Amino acid sequence: MSTHQPVDPNDMNPAEIEVVGSPPDGADICPECDGNGILKDKTECTNCGGTGRIAQAVGGA
Repeated sequence: MSTHQPVDPNDMNPAEIEVVGSPPDGADICPECDGNGILKDKTECTNCGGTGRIAQAVGGA
């Protein structure tokens, strides 16, 4: 039995949105906040949603 739920792109952080047919993703440190989740101006990073991690394509052909 699969536990995968459909994902609404509107519920994702900008850096997590995956293009259909793209290579599999892996987590990486957000380059905008250096993995802190907070920007230099003390606001939450909008690139990673404050998690400090983003999805990156892994592997390749």
